[in-house]
Amino acid sequence: MSEPIFWRGILNATLGDVVAWTYTKAPPGAMLSTPVHWIAPLEDAEPGTLVFFDHPKYQDALATTRATACLVTQRNAALVPPGTVALVTESPSRAFALALAKLCPASLQPGSLFGSTGISPGASVHPDARLEPDVIVDPGAVIGPRAEIGAGTTIGPNAVIGPDVCLGRNCSVGAQVTIIHALIGNRVIIHPGVRIGQDGFGFVPGRQGHLKVPQIGRVIIQDDVEIGANTTIDRGSTRDTVIGEGAKIDNLVQIAHNVTIGRSCLIVSQVGISGSTELGDFVAAGGQAGIAGHLKIGAGAEIAAQSGVIADVPAKARLGGTPAQPFRRWLRAHVVLDRLARGKR
Repeated sequence: MSEPIFWRGILNATLGDVVAWTYTKAPPGAMLSTPVHWIAPLEDAEPGTLVFFDHPKYQDALATTRATACLVTQRNAALVPPGTVALVTESPSRAFALALAKLCPASLQPGSLFGSTGISPGASVHPDARLEPDVIVDPGAVIGPRAEIGAGTTIGPNAVIGPDVCLGRNCSVGAQVTIIHALIGNRVIIHPGVRIGQDGFGFVPGRQGHLKVPQIGRVIIQDDVEIGANTTIDRGSTRDTVIGEGAKIDNLVQIAHNVTIGRSCLIVSQVGISGSTELGDFVAAGGQAGIAGHLKIGAGAEIAAQSGVIADVPAKARLGGTPAQPFRRWLRAHVVLDRLARGKR
């Protein structure tokens, strides 16, 4: 069996194209017509490939790379070996992402898994649903009454779009996704297995049992949000759960009812955010962090992995530990505990 090729790049790209895409500076005399057809890790690169270097850990691999060009800071340009063109930039990783997006545009947004165009005969689309032109619906997908889906959006196999759900234009909904009670903006990417709009966890405890509180809110997801596989976002109880513009949410994240996530937040895998908590713009939460309910997390705050946040967080604060505390104090506490464990004072 031939080796499967999942990603195919564009043809006839050159070093000059890479310079234009990445806003980098090539050294004097560089042959800008040199072909650049793909990317590679430093240690596996061959002529015709592009690499980047931004961490001293990989200096040995850089010294032996055979890549045509390397994206690198001015400080490290002298480390690039002869035969590889140093393309100077302030942020090699960002420049590399820009180049890769041009070399492999299909990787930016998932498309139809069935190679479909239009609505597959195996899909179930309610006659009261409204789909704009160029919507793709894969086999097994279900689209409920009065749902609205914008042009250029792809609905993956066995996805379910519930009644009255609105999906914007140029979105991607992965396989086995369920979306109910939600309004979703443009250019939103929802990876496989995501659940949006189900009941929040609302119960009134009592001796006769736990009384269920009806959850009558919605989920509002603004433009350019990306949601990782198997993440769950509960609808609000009496108000909406809101995901702000440009937020990026990793796989296996739980977002409870009434949560508000600000613009351009970064929420890493296995984070849990309890009900009615508000995150300001540009908040970053590391993997497995837990955030209690009814809190306010200030704009630009950074929460370390596995932290437990149980109190409000000021803007731009850096926290770590359980219970979470200022990052430097948390590190000092670790040092003291380590000394005590080793019998030192």
